[in-house]
Amino acid sequence: MEIVFVASIFLVFFAYFGYPLTLVILRTIKRNTVAKAPYTPPASLIITACNEEKRIRDKLDNTLSLEYPREKLQIIIASDGSGDNTNEIVRSYSTHGIELLDFPERRGKESAQKDAILKATGEVLVFSDVATKIAPDGFKEIIANFADPSVGCVSSVDRVIGRDDKPCGEGFYVKYEMWLRHLESQVFSLVGLSGSFFAARREVCRDFSGEMQSDFRTVLNSVRLGLRGVSDPGSIGYYQDIADNKREFDRKIRTVLRGLTVFFHNLEFLNVFRYGLFSYLYFCHKLLRWMVPAFLITAIAANALLSFYSAGYLVLFFFHLLFYGFAAGVWAQKLPSSCVVFKIPFYFVTVNAAILVAWWRFLRGRRMVMWAPSER
Repeated sequence: MEIVFVASIFLVFFAYFGYPLTLVILRTIKRNTVAKAPYTPPASLIITACNEEKRIRDKLDNTLSLEYPREKLQIIIASDGSGDNTNEIVRSYSTHGIELLDFPERRGKESAQKDAILKATGEVLVFSDVATKIAPDGFKEIIANFADPSVGCVSSVDRVIGRDDKPCGEGFYVKYEMWLRHLESQVFSLVGLSGSFFAARREVCRDFSGEMQSDFRTVLNSVRLGLRGVSDPGSIGYYQDIADNKREFDRKIRTVLRGLTVFFHNLEFLNVFRYGLFSYLYFCHKLLRWMVPAFLITAIAANALLSFYSAGYLVLFFFHLLFYGFAAGVWAQKLPSSCVVFKIPFYFVTVNAAILVAWWRFLRGRRMVMWAPSER
């Protein structure tokens, strides 16, 4: 039981801290930089929308404020079965050169993106969600990375805007993810993009699937073509956190379930003899992280059994329960969710609970193509 307990704790620790530490070490051996430079090729911005009448106008105004040569920028709104006034609002911006692709039947975000790519004329394709606001210089910043011929796709940096403008658990977790992507970029290539704002060369998107998570699969397409994915600190996407815990939990389940689908359709990337260092990044950032719920379960089970035989393990078990108690207290709204001390355990537990549910659904054959924008 001690071996199980120690091994479980070690694997959880390695997934979140040991893996980044190895990246820091690898970065000192060889650092990969991006030859970023002013670069303004023809570009297409594809924005997917589904019943976004409350937010689409703000998104369009934000898009029109982007600093990029207007004659080189194509703006496409891919409306996936919107049944409200989204399409009418988009049409009212037609004089500004904004194109509407109205798909009357809902088929899923990636299907809408796939059809929009066929209409896109740009050499570089940029994808964004309605809920994400882009800084005026963010668009030209993300494009500038493609001056480096080794870059196949680029991820923005996420910034969570809290409703009370205070730090929140998700904000800390997102900062951790952004730091990890930055390290992966410096070592070789990141493994996943920010689905709310990312860019890719046109040739990377030729094998675009309407049934798989686009932000994850685009990186794999890039690596398959001998290119890499990078994170750009100058390209920032701002979005608000989700106030409703249930909606946030469901969103996490959807994200992981779609990620599992992509991962197990692309097991070839675990072949270290073919993909080298990327296989290590692929395994640690995705599969090892998704295995954390199993390690947490074995850790607390082993700790519970060991607490009968050791006072030390009994104390550890008490703190174990206290940690999960904080998370349960926030979920039940018995503890303040604005307090970082409570919010971080809550977010950590809900993330891993969502991963566990996603595994259960995946193993039962559930897949998810349809999407619904998160209400923020």
